[in-house]
Amino acid sequence: MTAPGWVPDPVAVRESRIVRFAAWLQGQGRLSLDDVTDYRALHAWSVAQPGQFWAAVAEFFDVEWTAWPRRALADRRMPGAVWFPGGTLNFGAHLLRAGAADRDAVVLVGEDGARTAISFAELRAQSYAVAGRLRVLGVQPGDRVAAYLPNCVEGVVAFVATALVGGVWAQTGLDYGATAAADRMAQLSPTVLFAGTGYRFGGVVHDRRDEAAALRELLPGLRHTVTVPTAGLTAVADSTWADALAAAPVADALPVPFDHPLWVLFTSGTTGKPKGIVHGHGGVLLEQLVSPGLHMDLGADDVFFWYTTPNWMMWNAQVCGLLHGATTVLYDGRPTAPGPDALWRVAADLGVTVLGTSPGYLEASRRAGLAPGRDLDLSALRLVGVTGSVLPASANAWFREHVSARVQLGSMSGGTDIVGIFVASAPTTPVFDGEISAPALGAAVEVWNADGEPVPPGTPGEMVITEPMPSMPLRFWDDPDDRKLRATYFDAFPGVWRHGDLTMITERGTVVILGRSDATINRHGVRLGSAEIYDAVLSLPEVADALVVGVEEADGGYWLPLFVVPQGDPPPADLVERIRRRIAERASPRHVPDDVIVVTELPHTRTGKRLEVPVKRILQGADPAQVVNRGAVDNPAALDTLISSAHARRRAR
Repeated sequence: MTAPGWVPDPVAVRESRIVRFAAWLQGQGRLSLDDVTDYRALHAWSVAQPGQFWAAVAEFFDVEWTAWPRRALADRRMPGAVWFPGGTLNFGAHLLRAGAADRDAVVLVGEDGARTAISFAELRAQSYAVAGRLRVLGVQPGDRVAAYLPNCVEGVVAFVATALVGGVWAQTGLDYGATAAADRMAQLSPTVLFAGTGYRFGGVVHDRRDEAAALRELLPGLRHTVTVPTAGLTAVADSTWADALAAAPVADALPVPFDHPLWVLFTSGTTGKPKGIVHGHGGVLLEQLVSPGLHMDLGADDVFFWYTTPNWMMWNAQVCGLLHGATTVLYDGRPTAPGPDALWRVAADLGVTVLGTSPGYLEASRRAGLAPGRDLDLSALRLVGVTGSVLPASANAWFREHVSARVQLGSMSGGTDIVGIFVASAPTTPVFDGEISAPALGAAVEVWNADGEPVPPGTPGEMVITEPMPSMPLRFWDDPDDRKLRATYFDAFPGVWRHGDLTMITERGTVVILGRSDATINRHGVRLGSAEIYDAVLSLPEVADALVVGVEEADGGYWLPLFVVPQGDPPPADLVERIRRRIAERASPRHVPDDVIVVTELPHTRTGKRLEVPVKRILQGADPAQVVNRGAVDNPAALDTLISSAHARRRAR
């Protein structure tokens, strides 16, 4: 039997909040456990009794109700579950209540090492002042407040202020062009726009004043713009950030219903107009009490740093560290600037205890020959969370050797859809290389076949969620009859959430995500996960990046091309043969591609995800203009080159 690569420290387990939570449940007679450290038993109860579980979360974390709910779960249907009817609260108020007044609440670190910080006392004062300014500007409960900002302290303050007055937050980063930003935010007809002036990336200051002006013209119904000077650039404006900070503060946070909209997050928009996902104050609050509070054991002594941008839901999740009194660290710039160890250095310099990153950054660190555990003081670090794509088993081994064998490397997966997690690690769970430790608390995760039947352990299938969660979308924006919502999650299995991940649950209850099910490789009737191919090919130091798709052809054939970006110039003469051999050895001969196509760059979404589905559809003959929104692609020219290279190779076959 395979041994875990990491096991929890018994002392840390006993002191963890998740164990205190289980013991509290036991003491109240709500749950009977033979062992309060038994994660599987706690999880089983959490999904068998979702109403009781989420009510217990609210009580354990002392949610401040301004009006008490009549019950926890009034209707278990999906979609349409009714959570905590009658209850009122305010998410923004909860963000401000936990941290000690003189403790740093938010620290911004730039590429050049410059830091800006505000304490919890300053965050409270600034948030209430900006909330007062929003009231003066006419923002009413339910009005949308948009932001076009880099990663900055002002963005956190503006978000909290918006929540305090019952406004609905939405944002994109300044790296989006005006048209791409408007594709998202114009749907919402925002009342107020917070607009930055520039951002730093790769040692360059990018002036975005013209783009901000263009965006203003593209937002129907916009009444006011608050200009925020960023990256050292100023602008003449009728309403400034200084005006907002000088405003008379609101007296108190506005109580809103549990399901009052908090923010709108957007899908990537690579395959069409971005969909706006609406989440509520109460649902986000409960999910973010569980995700970092129980699964990451985040508390008031922690320094929480997750590398992200305002375009990704992890920005929202990271800000939720404030719920637990933790210091939240923001990074403005390229994660590999001024060097490939940039994020590790931030972690060392600030005494980060919980670091969040991506499999791609770990892989880049490995390729750069980094040894952060040897070269830097990471003694404060206790957890590195990883999400965004599949974490290969090889990353676990590299992490133990070159970062720390003591620190937990916790892979997790969830998404923008629930601004939370479906599967994750916990302080009480071991880590097996290449596997996610368990389904998350409150997430009734199963794996089904195409007929809607659970499959045996070790069998790939569709990840589904069979019970509602409070942070599931309230609705999609501009989807009054929930047609888009149902088509996205519930058409395949009515009443059950289909997430779109090809997944396997092992005999020991761990989870392996094999890739997106809509990009699944189905070769000669055998379903293959793209993650296994990436794990193999990216283990070669000669390969910097890769993309694989399976293409059903009009004549009934099947074409499996693999696109690779070599590391170094020129690439080794036998690179293609090395790749084929490594895939056959690490995965199987079935996984070996028909063609290996070498390109100089690969396109991704702006949050760094591979474009498997759009590339597959284009190669199957779809019109690229109908398949992919070029404004949502980080490098449209690389997409063009990839497609032309693929067509050339097919003609030569």
